[in-house]
Amino acid sequence: MEMAAPLLVFVLLSLASSLTFAFDPSPLQDFCVADNKSPVFVNGEVCKDANLAEASDFFFPGLDIPANTNNRVGSNVTLVNVLRIPGLNTLGVSIGRIDFAPYGLNPPHTHPRASEIFVVQEGSLYAGFVRGGTRKNRLISKILNKGDVFVFPKGLIHFQLNVGKTDAVGIAHFNSQNPGIITIANALFGSNPPISDDVLTKAFDLDKKVVDFLQAQFGPNH
Repeated sequence: MEMAAPLLVFVLLSLASSLTFAFDPSPLQDFCVADNKSPVFVNGEVCKDANLAEASDFFFPGLDIPANTNNRVGSNVTLVNVLRIPGLNTLGVSIGRIDFAPYGLNPPHTHPRASEIFVVQEGSLYAGFVRGGTRKNRLISKILNKGDVFVFPKGLIHFQLNVGKTDAVGIAHFNSQNPGIITIANALFGSNPPISDDVLTKAFDLDKKVVDFLQAQFGPNH
């Protein structure tokens, strides 16, 4: 019995440790305004002296202003993250406005560091994401109208397409101060230096000429 008690404690501690979850720490002070001029490199942003904080550190004007959608995909994102509001540092939130021309597309992409909750302000959008796991490559999608809300889980490929004849606007909210973005086509066919043709031809079952054409379209100069 004397040996059983320590063994039981060890087992319980092992079980408890196996259920521990890692996450970003909560702020340990009122705020931590990012010092974007600091040469110190950390996983995030260095705090500047709190006594030097100003209202401008917590402010961004003009999210009501439409962005220029005269481009190849017919959309444009105005992202308000820690780089634009230094006061977002350590708070774990950011926001973005997406403007769509008629039939404009926010191409398939992922946010590696954030989930997204998306609200349609104007227009009608076809939106969706692709899940993996046990049901690989299942598309979950819906037509969204003004006032509708849709959630894109963290890291999953998703998109929005304007299906109307008028401009559309959506507001994206993220649970990260800097959600990051990987646009799939740009990353695969526009990397610098380019991914080997041998990789892309086999991955997509494409002829080398097609791969070369796509790389020319998405290259660093486009």
